[in-house]
Amino acid sequence: MFIKSIKFRNVRVLRETELPLGRFTLLIGPNGSGKTTALHALASFAPPKWPWPEGFSVGLEGDRSTWEARMELQWIDDGSSESISDVTTIFRYRPPEGQTLEYQRPSGVDGGAKSKLRLWAKRIRLYSFNASRIAEAVPLQPSAEMDPSGHFMSVVLDRLRDLYPERFERINEALTSWLPEFDRILFDTPSEGQRCVALRTRKGKHNIGAADLSQGTLIVLALFALAYSAQPPSLVLVEEPDRGLHPRLLRGVKDALYRLSFPEESGEDREPVQVVATTHSPYFLDLFRDHPEQIVVAEKKGNEAMFSRLVDRDDLDGLLDESPLGDLWYSGVLGGVPSDA
Repeated sequence: MFIKSIKFRNVRVLRETELPLGRFTLLIGPNGSGKTTALHALASFAPPKWPWPEGFSVGLEGDRSTWEARMELQWIDDGSSESISDVTTIFRYRPPEGQTLEYQRPSGVDGGAKSKLRLWAKRIRLYSFNASRIAEAVPLQPSAEMDPSGHFMSVVLDRLRDLYPERFERINEALTSWLPEFDRILFDTPSEGQRCVALRTRKGKHNIGAADLSQGTLIVLALFALAYSAQPPSLVLVEEPDRGLHPRLLRGVKDALYRLSFPEESGEDREPVQVVATTHSPYFLDLFRDHPEQIVVAEKKGNEAMFSRLVDRDDLDGLLDESPLGDLWYSGVLGGVPSDA
């Protein structure tokens, strides 16, 4: 199961637009075009929480008591035993009554479907990795998971090593491919009951502590912890997973996210994870040339933003014959660029 689309009404810059989604979706567009708003709105379903009084669109007129901010999620079934196809989850905020959540379907929504959707929503996770937070020593906690910044990554990897050693070894194998100067993930114990990550150099076998690792290296490790998780989230929302990384590492970022969304391609026997990512990198966008159906363009016009699927452009095939996808975006041909570009 996954979210097929989400309609926004009066949610900050998303005044009236629909965001189509698949197993994997890459959002491109200028700053302020609603990408982050969309991710945070989706994350607000786990559990439903959103600063609605501050979340209204700019410029709403009339009596405030008549205002309404609204999100409608359309669900699709992927063949599971209990169908949730065509269910619409409606999340709204009205000043007089606060926020409400309801489920709709012409044939009705039974308790089993509602329970399934609630459990799925509880496993939504939003990430915007911060290298400084990833590097910090953290206390050992049996059930700790990475927070949105990547904090507690060291404990997550440490637990993976102990409970799922085969997965941890696959991470070490991937590490040598992504970052060939290192050959193994290690752990430091700066004080009793704490962990922080370290890497061992291939040449000389020196241990390099987290504080001395580059920003890009730390973000790679956070992506590993997510992509090789034994119990991944249901929906991963990640802001600029390519931030701080050399262009030669970007294919690895794509592969890590695809590992979540398309587990069958890497031999994983589990439910797919729906992934929505954002980027400002034309180099990263180039990697999705063969999958334009996975790309959504965000546009900003005045105080309003809207989304459109790249694959719906009638002239796309001709454009792709002429230039790389990243160049087309950077030039402004595809839209999704600052208004003065």
